[in-house]
Amino acid sequence: MIFAKKNHLIGLDIGSATIKLGELVQTKKDRILQKFGMAELPRDAVVEGLIKEPAVVADTIKELVKDLKVKERNVAISVAGYSVIIKKITVAKATDEDLQDSIQYEAEQYIPFDVEDVNIDFHVIGEHEENPDQMNVMLVAAKKEIIDEYVDLLEMANLHPRVIDIDVFAMERVFEENYLNEEGNIALIDIGANKMNINIVKDYMSAFTRDVSIGGEQIIREIASRFDCSFEEAEDIKLSKTKDKVPEEEVREIIYSFTSNWCDEIKRAIDFYYSTYADEDIRRIILSGGATQTAGFSELLSAETSIDVQMCNPFTSININEKQNDVDYLQKIAPQAAICMGLASRRVDDK
Repeated sequence: MIFAKKNHLIGLDIGSATIKLGELVQTKKDRILQKFGMAELPRDAVVEGLIKEPAVVADTIKELVKDLKVKERNVAISVAGYSVIIKKITVAKATDEDLQDSIQYEAEQYIPFDVEDVNIDFHVIGEHEENPDQMNVMLVAAKKEIIDEYVDLLEMANLHPRVIDIDVFAMERVFEENYLNEEGNIALIDIGANKMNINIVKDYMSAFTRDVSIGGEQIIREIASRFDCSFEEAEDIKLSKTKDKVPEEEVREIIYSFTSNWCDEIKRAIDFYYSTYADEDIRRIILSGGATQTAGFSELLSAETSIDVQMCNPFTSININEKQNDVDYLQKIAPQAAICMGLASRRVDDK
C-alpha cells in the first residue's frame, strides 16, 4: 500500500435495493481490490434514482463505510434515469475549448429541459464518418436538482463527491478494463431493482444508449400480490428459499412473464440500433446487475436474440486482497458489482 497512488476514489453505487461500495487501489504494478461490500436499503428509500429518505440512505452508507473500515472519504458516484440525457450529436470541427463555449447552444437543440436547469458535459468521439469537416460528440446532461440531491446525501454521510458519472459509462469502463480483444458491437445491459441500462458499444466506444424503468422488483411485487405475502417473503419465494409454500409452477410463470418483457425491450433497442447501423452485427451481450441473475433470464435472452450472452465479472483483471475479501462471495455477486467497480476505477484527476 505504501506504493499506491493517493488519488484513488471509493466507488459508491447507490441503487434502489442495495448500496455497493468498492475500494480499488492502483499501485505501480497492479490494481488491487482492497474492500468491497453491499448493504440493503429499506424499500422505497430510493425510487428510480430519486432519494426519498436521505437520512436513512446516508445512515446506511455510514454503516457500510464503518463495517468495511474504509478510511478514504473521496468518492465517485453515478446517476441514471429520465433526469439524465445522453445523446450522440454531430457538430462542426472545433477545439475542446471552442466546443466548451458553444456546447450550451448545441445542447438546447437536443435536451428536453431548460439548459439552465442541467449540468452539461461532452466527450469528442472522433471525426464524422462521411464529412471530414464535422465530428461526433457524446453530449451528456443531468438535472442540477438531482446532482444537488446526491451531493447533499454524500455530505450527510460525511463523504466528499469528487466524480459524478453516468451508470452506462461506469459499466463501459468495466468492459474496457476487463474484456480485451472484444472489437465490434457489444451490448452492455445492466438490470437492477427498478431500471435497465442498455449501452451498445462499437470498438469500445458508446454508439447507442437507452434507460428503461423496469427491473427485478417487478417480479417481487407481482409475487407479493399474487400470493398475498410480504415483500420480504416474496423475495425469498423468487430466490426459491421457501419451497412448498406456494406453487412453483406459478412462480416460474411470473418470472417468465417479466423476463420475457425484458427480452422484448432489449430486442426493440437492438432493432433500433440495426435500423441506424444496418450493416452491423452485435457479437455479444454482457449482462450486469442483480436482476440479470434471475433464473433462466440469460438463457432466454440468448434464445430470443440469437446472440451469445454472458455474465459480467468486473474482478477479472484485478488482484483481490484475500485477507479483506471473500473471493467465493465476490464471484457469486460479480454481476451486481459492475457499476460500483467502474466507479472505483475512477481517479481524482479524471475529467
